[in-house]
Amino acid sequence: MALLDWIVVAAYAIGMLAVGRYYGRRNETAEDYHLGGRRMSPFAVGLSLFATLTSSLSYLAVPGEMVKNGPMVLAQFTAFPLIAVVVGWALIPFIMRQNVTSAYEILETRFGVSVRIVGSLMFLIMRLGWMASILYATSDKVLSPILGLGPAATLGAAIVMCVITMIYTAEGGLRAVIVTDAVQSLIMLGGAAAVIVIISVNLGGVSAWWPHEWAEHWAEPKFFPDSTTRMTFLGAAISTFAWYVCTCGSDQMAIQRWLSTRDAAAARRSLYTTLWAEALVGVLLGLVGLAVVGYFTVHTEYLTTDINLRDGADKLFPRFVVVGLPNGMTGVIIAAILSAAMSSLASGMNSSCAVITEDFIGRSRSTPLSDHARVRLARFISVLIGISVLLISLLVSRIEGNLVDLCYRVVNLLVAPLFVLFFLAIFVKWATTFGALFSAVASVAAAVFIAFSESFGFGKLSILLIMPGSFVVGAVAGSLASLLPIGQKAKASI
Repeated sequence: MALLDWIVVAAYAIGMLAVGRYYGRRNETAEDYHLGGRRMSPFAVGLSLFATLTSSLSYLAVPGEMVKNGPMVLAQFTAFPLIAVVVGWALIPFIMRQNVTSAYEILETRFGVSVRIVGSLMFLIMRLGWMASILYATSDKVLSPILGLGPAATLGAAIVMCVITMIYTAEGGLRAVIVTDAVQSLIMLGGAAAVIVIISVNLGGVSAWWPHEWAEHWAEPKFFPDSTTRMTFLGAAISTFAWYVCTCGSDQMAIQRWLSTRDAAAARRSLYTTLWAEALVGVLLGLVGLAVVGYFTVHTEYLTTDINLRDGADKLFPRFVVVGLPNGMTGVIIAAILSAAMSSLASGMNSSCAVITEDFIGRSRSTPLSDHARVRLARFISVLIGISVLLISLLVSRIEGNLVDLCYRVVNLLVAPLFVLFFLAIFVKWATTFGALFSAVASVAAAVFIAFSESFGFGKLSILLIMPGSFVVGAVAGSLASLLPIGQKAKASI
């Protein structure tokens, strides 16, 4: 990288720290720290949730998936209208009626403390693994090849990124997270658009990189779900619908965003902002993948033995950042990738901190802490979470497959099992505490079996079946188990 690139990246890091310091002085109560005083702008909240959910895994995975397996990945966006209806009108109004800080307080109201603790633990395991995967992918797949770092230096880069995120998250709370996320979402959008423009100018127009036929190494497109086919049109749409509904209806990161707004209408507007931003940037990233292929088809001299058009698809975009961008723009794209990573890390740290302080520490104390003490405790826990994520990231590199496989097999493994608990609490009137606990076990078992079916001696199943499959198993198992005369009845409604 040139000096100008380093200046751009340094300015970005300083800006994030400055936002954390600014909002850190305005957190007077725990509600300010965790929920932004419940008066955040719906537009900023929507951009924040988009930036949170579009991690560096997605920012790198979508171009790599497009290079390796073709445009089928874009089929996921056809599910967005239905997501807007189900989440906006079935889930958000219910959530906004609950006067809670942690989403898992809802589970205790219906099923008791045991289900609340199980839900909280599932969230923490899921998001700690998610943050660790983001940290690993960003340092190993991006910073290492772009900066030419060795293993020790790559670890150092991960530490620096994690520490900066820890500082502004711990200091500024949710307000700082939402504002930095909104800025970072615009950087991500601009970075993807800039790559497409630069390649188009370099090659003489869009037609130079636009594919005119289906590539030989892309799998034959199929519409209907197929357990033996990695990705189909309808399968991608169903999986995306399942992921969004499950995430928005049970994940502290999403529910905390809804609760930071004024009312259900404001929360719904933030959801629509998230979906529009997700679709726009997702399509742009898909086009980035196609453009990068066109660039390296012409400039084959920049390819290496381990980075070519058939192998190392996830490395082509970072490779282009190294060889194809002018001075200054490399820094912008790195800032965009760092934005994708740090926005997700910040949201994960802040939400995990809220869950730990509210679900484990706060409810176990006989005397409540003062607001000042709760804010100080939350900052300390945010630091501990950051350290834990850094240590867990050292284990993520053992997972096989490309970044999309990593997202589905590890990061999203518990998404549907966690939502099953909320589904039973909201929609299954006869659900019991035993049924909820049984559903969690059954749903997790189904998710693990589908994700790692080959390890159990079965054929390889499509990764798109993980979420819908584990949800159906958990919902059915929990509903039936609730009919058994075991344990006490839960509350009929909340």
